[in-house]
Amino acid sequence: MSNDSCAFYVSPQGNDAWSGRLPEADTAHSDGPFATLERARDAIRALKRAGGLPAGGVTVWVRGGVYERTQSFALEAEDSGMAEAPITYRAFPGERVSLRGGREVKGWTAIKDPAIRTRLDPAARDNVFQADLKAQGITQFGELRPRGFGRPIQPAHLELFYNGQPMTLARWPNEGFVTIAELPADADRFMEHKRMVTRSKTKFYYEGDRPKRWAPSDDIWMHGYWTWDWADSYERIKVLDKENRLIETNEPHGVYGYSKGQRYYFLNILEELDAPGEWYLDRETGMLYFWPVAPLDQSTAVVSLLDEPLITLRDVSYVTLWGFTLECSRGHGVTVSGGEQVTIAGCTLRNLGNWAVIVDGGTGHTVVGCDIYQTGDGGLRLDGGDRKTLTPGRHRVLNNHIHHYGRWCKTYAPAIQIGGVQHVVAHNLVHDAPHAGIIFWGNDHLLEFNELHHLALETGDVGALYIGRDWTMRGNIIRFNYIHHMGGVGMGSMGVYLDDWASGATIYGNVFYQVVRAAFIGSGRDNRVENNIFVECRPAVHVDARGLTWASYYFDGTHNVLFDRLKEMNYREPPYSLRYPELVHILEDEPVLPKGNKVLHNVFQGGTWLHLHDGVPEELLEMRENLIEGDPGFVDPAHENFQLRDDSPAYALGFVRIPMEKIGLQADAYRAAW
Repeated sequence: MSNDSCAFYVSPQGNDAWSGRLPEADTAHSDGPFATLERARDAIRALKRAGGLPAGGVTVWVRGGVYERTQSFALEAEDSGMAEAPITYRAFPGERVSLRGGREVKGWTAIKDPAIRTRLDPAARDNVFQADLKAQGITQFGELRPRGFGRPIQPAHLELFYNGQPMTLARWPNEGFVTIAELPADADRFMEHKRMVTRSKTKFYYEGDRPKRWAPSDDIWMHGYWTWDWADSYERIKVLDKENRLIETNEPHGVYGYSKGQRYYFLNILEELDAPGEWYLDRETGMLYFWPVAPLDQSTAVVSLLDEPLITLRDVSYVTLWGFTLECSRGHGVTVSGGEQVTIAGCTLRNLGNWAVIVDGGTGHTVVGCDIYQTGDGGLRLDGGDRKTLTPGRHRVLNNHIHHYGRWCKTYAPAIQIGGVQHVVAHNLVHDAPHAGIIFWGNDHLLEFNELHHLALETGDVGALYIGRDWTMRGNIIRFNYIHHMGGVGMGSMGVYLDDWASGATIYGNVFYQVVRAAFIGSGRDNRVENNIFVECRPAVHVDARGLTWASYYFDGTHNVLFDRLKEMNYREPPYSLRYPELVHILEDEPVLPKGNKVLHNVFQGGTWLHLHDGVPEELLEMRENLIEGDPGFVDPAHENFQLRDDSPAYALGFVRIPMEKIGLQADAYRAAW
């Protein structure tokens, strides 16, 4: 720290009237650190106005403690550094700095009100405690909203976190789901994917009489996969007819309507507060009810309040945020819009209502070495560059550990989502989540050295890595990743999922172990599956021609998204005609067929090697030098070491050694934790 050319300090024991130049209070001279980040920000603004940033830039050292945020810490263009004089906001070495968007709750008491005790299950009555939030000055409770697939991002409602863990809003059943029993007689019938289906837009019947235990309420919600296992949403009940076992929902109603046999559960019901870890808030009285999982006098309870991002950066450049814990908030952790060279390094982002970090535009932003978990939506979402001109965005997602995300929105809220042109996603560890790991849109991205496992734990028809429905999103390289132990319900899951005509991707040097469908080509073109290792996959490689069968509506004028997106990119003109010459004459070359795909130099053991579907002839693929029989010569398969021995027969077929030792998290100065 003494090497800094300029430093300011912030501390919970600080004072914004002080100079901010001392790391600790000097009471004898009435000086010391600032109390707030805003005061440090303003001091840097004044420094710039007085003569500019010093060579080497400025560091704001933030001392350990909890900083309760009631609004975003906002940085604007005037708060930028320069390449030769960057600005860094950094946690003091060895001290934990928490930017918290919530408040601690105290004053827990036993429940005495007989009306409340009667509503609870007998086993819960002496185990559930209450805290009066209004008496503690907490009055903004937020509200549950119809979040989920295809809906805009919404801040979460007030949540309860206990000893750093999110608690469960009282629900039934406590685990798993119930299913839609039947649909009304007036449900719609129509053809879909060449089969007749029946769906209701607003109503369905349930089984059993559990809801008869519940007091009347206009704030009972359901979460479900109402038609597809890859589309979830939260729906508020408008009518609960307990005699006829009929439910009618408020608008916007279930995603894709309601289908018989689909999964859902009820939530936000006081009577269902019947297990440790469950809670319920009476929004009229402000009374919070909770069955604690550990003694109250030895624990910390925090409710989330802030529905803005904890930190916002707009048109900011050359600023680093390093080593902070951002937690217990209803909104995002950090949002970055525009600017260049913003780095979010070594931070822990957890217990957030939405995403950990969102980057919208700009160039060269980096998220590195962060630990991200227990987010309501996804982890990191970055977009940048211009697809029409193929101008790169050059964002980087490096060495992050992201897990147990998607607490509220389960689908299409991945650990990492990138869009635009030319971003790098490398050395990340992603695991334990309901849906996808990495979703990527756009062109010329590099996804390498990542480890992904135990994904698709609650959904189906999903990929660990996913892209789909566009011929023009080309040049993406997926190499040297380890994908293993995938879940999946219904249709199951995929390793690399090139869905609905995704084309021009390279799947090179990856290791797939116990993945249902490892390399999945959903009718796309010009994809390369090369130099990969497949172990116990079923199948290792899938190729289909869905446009000839169940998805013919993409080509008969019913659904023109492929053609519209092709024209939008001016595919017959530079830069597309030069960068991707295969696109120029695609419409004259039987676009419905998966042409130009290559499967080369791969190693396969166990499971099923190849699945050709929808009448794809094997000769349509270029397949050669794949080792699909015999012992490939793994070093130690019993301990998941699928490196090939020097005497492996694969090398004679042109296989190139995979640098497996580089896959996953790496030790560096930015890592938040191991």
